[in-house]
Amino acid sequence: MHKPVILIALLLSGCALKQYPQSAKVSDAEAQTYNCAALNQEIAKSQSVKQQIDKTGEFDALTVLGFVGDFGIGNGLAKASANSKVKARLEQLQKLQSVRCAHGAT
Repeated sequence: MHKPVILIALLLSGCALKQYPQSAKVSDAEAQTYNCAALNQEIAKSQSVKQQIDKTGEFDALTVLGFVGDFGIGNGLAKASANSKVKARLEQLQKLQSVRCAHGAT
């Protein structure tokens, strides 16, 4: 009874051949300590991570292997998850930046 569910979960989780960079949410400690310069640096890092995700997602041999294994679903889910996390981090950093750096403070 549980075997089909377990099999599907294994197929979906195990077939992502590409390794996408992951971004963590901005922690409370980070939010309290970042100044404008640090926020600018973190935003630049997050934008770089987004570019790495896009580059990793480009068509290559791992794309073909992923498609053969599970029609590319695993790689697609991994990429979507990575994009979602980096987008959330960028939004958090930009909100902090708008509050902390609104008056040109550094």
